[in-house]
Amino acid sequence: MNTGHAHVSIARMQSPHGWVEPGQRPTFEEITVVLRGLLRVESESGVLDVRAGQAVIAHPGEWVRYSTPEPEGAEYVAICLPAFSPETVHRDE
Repeated sequence: MNTGHAHVSIARMQSPHGWVEPGQRPTFEEITVVLRGLLRVESESGVLDVRAGQAVIAHPGEWVRYSTPEPEGAEYVAICLPAFSPETVHRDE
């Protein structure tokens, strides 16, 4: 749900097994807290598997790609500062 708040956005996400988001280089900071399953985070510095109870921070200008490779998928919360927008996510084509 979009609240229209420009300073922060918070989204509860559920991703199925095999989901792969396009790579992106956002201009916002993204803090991701995994509630269930495993979220794989690829960056220019390597691959990080983030499990339930763990969190990861993607910094502005850092290239990242998220995926859910395990059978149960993943449920997580994404917090973006400033708020997520299609104009500031800069997804790969």
